[in-house]
Amino acid sequence: MQFSAILTSLALCGALMSPTFTSAYAQGRDITRLDETILDLAQAYKNRDRKRLSAALPSMKGYILEPWAAYWELSARLDEASKSEIQDYLNRYNGTYQEDRLRAEWLLQLGRNRDWDTFGREYPLYRMNDDKSVRCYALWADYSTRNADVAGALEPVWWGQKEADDACGGLAAQLVKDKKLSAHSAWVRARLGMENDRLRVATQAVAALDSDYVKTVNTIYSTPAKYLNDKVTALRPQTREFVSLALIRLAYIDPDSAAVEIEKMRWKAQLNQEERSWVWGVIGKRLAQKLSDEAPATFAKGQFAQMHEDHLVWAARAALRAGRWSQVADAIAAMPDSLRNDSTWVYWRARALAQRNNVETAKMESQTLLESIAGTKGFYEMLALEELGQKIVVPAKPAPLTLEEKDQAKKNPGLARALHAIAIGLRSDGVREWNYSTNLHNRGGLDDRALLAAADLACKAEVWDRCINTSERTKGMVDIDQRYPMPHKSAVLARTQTIGLDPAYVYGLIRQESRFITDAKSGVGAAGLMQVMPATAKWTAKKIGLSDFQSHQITDRDTNIAIGTGYLKLVLDSFNGSMPMAAAAYNAGPGRPRIWRGQTGSPVLEAAIWAENVPFSETRDYVKKVLANTTLYAALITGQPQSLKARLGNVGPRDATSPEAGLDLP
Repeated sequence: MQFSAILTSLALCGALMSPTFTSAYAQGRDITRLDETILDLAQAYKNRDRKRLSAALPSMKGYILEPWAAYWELSARLDEASKSEIQDYLNRYNGTYQEDRLRAEWLLQLGRNRDWDTFGREYPLYRMNDDKSVRCYALWADYSTRNADVAGALEPVWWGQKEADDACGGLAAQLVKDKKLSAHSAWVRARLGMENDRLRVATQAVAALDSDYVKTVNTIYSTPAKYLNDKVTALRPQTREFVSLALIRLAYIDPDSAAVEIEKMRWKAQLNQEERSWVWGVIGKRLAQKLSDEAPATFAKGQFAQMHEDHLVWAARAALRAGRWSQVADAIAAMPDSLRNDSTWVYWRARALAQRNNVETAKMESQTLLESIAGTKGFYEMLALEELGQKIVVPAKPAPLTLEEKDQAKKNPGLARALHAIAIGLRSDGVREWNYSTNLHNRGGLDDRALLAAADLACKAEVWDRCINTSERTKGMVDIDQRYPMPHKSAVLARTQTIGLDPAYVYGLIRQESRFITDAKSGVGAAGLMQVMPATAKWTAKKIGLSDFQSHQITDRDTNIAIGTGYLKLVLDSFNGSMPMAAAAYNAGPGRPRIWRGQTGSPVLEAAIWAENVPFSETRDYVKKVLANTTLYAALITGQPQSLKARLGNVGPRDATSPEAGLDLP
């Protein structure tokens, strides 16, 4: 493909600055053949073909991606490799992403083997330090070798893990056994497992207390209503916890039934306030996710101080939807600092304070909160700006990069390897090395100017996702052209003008969907710039008159733009021009936003509240980002101040007197 050839050429220009890459050319070797070999080795690694990896490794010497080949060869047999072999690799490729990645794998192996002495020597050299299991093994090593008090550090890591593992779960079990970690901590982990439908999480947690508890938890998971019906008394602490787990499981399956069950006198009398509040939090969360009007009253039956932060988030969302501003403020006030200080909840706290009548201090605090986040960084930052009476404009550009700054980026061997890997088709590997080189190689990552230079390198290579993501990491300066590039501008503008679609909206969507990667493919089969599903592409092609469309054409740039914009226009028209609902439909299918908008009698909401209450986390995030993107692209395209609020509008039930459009949309 022409695009890939151009990309490869540009990536190689930057990579030529790398000493390892230069040596391959100095030897007069065929770079194309080496590229083909490394692709073959990538597949061999996936297949754990140790023989193929070992046989080809010598031919990779001096090639820019040699560290990858050597990493795959050793990683595939890490369980059998000697410590000296591993150390030789770490020394030879010192400072590379591959060295740090192999060390992470070795640390996990050392942790599983409880080799705390070797672990203790290697862990301080682990630069990424972003693996929770490695973190838990590090705590375990401290506990085993120095008898350090690690319970407080373990809890947030363990509770936050989605799945059960040996590291955090194993350390927790050891600490419970040694009476260094409370039984309550294990029960909290079990509750989180049950309410998130993670049975293995719950059983591992209770096994730390007593292996006999596992059978009971399995029974509760399968038949919570029967367990509750058979249980008359819950006087002992562990029985109350089992009852709580059963109520939580029932709430996950049927929140209405759980609400009836917990009101029974025996549970009111026997469960304590903390246990009841947690259960009410789960019931409220499930009702809120179903957009039930009963959710705010349900949350009010418990105490926010006794609920998990996930319950509080949904309590705030449900209260927003109901217009209960005092409850919004109370839920946010109960959140931990890290969550309460997120721009989402700073914004809504400010809005809640502004609702108080004739309280001048509240108005002033609201203003201060809005000023603390106002800007163009994201959705709520832009809304805060508008609450303060300002419009969204393109931020001032930083001083141009110097030749020296650009040269430093070109000379970065990790960035060169990443670009080359991406160019030849090893995208996931290249992306990981790029992210490591910009974010993790040095503590705190690259500084703002170095990030802009790295982003510039990616932009020039047309690796748009790394261009955007790298530029977005700057803290004190914004290069709007890097963060919001407009590739394929003539094609997008021509198509949108033809069908009457806002080009800023299309760019806002593409930026979120594919980051302008023409051959992007999702795990569910969506493809191309606008990430169109095969069945949707086929249906839309017929609708817009592409009679000769073939499925393989979906990654062709112009075809993808034609089909994607055609479908988006049909969706937008079916929702009477509502950009938030059309974005939700593009991501989650048009049927769901029809439900989420409510039926006759449901409230008409400002779209920011509606978007915050979208039940799917992916779609909720998607809608907010697409609309924020759209607003900034409009500022770039028109050169005029823009309003995010105007694009959001309101969302409510459709007019029942008018026929519903777009029911045939896939």
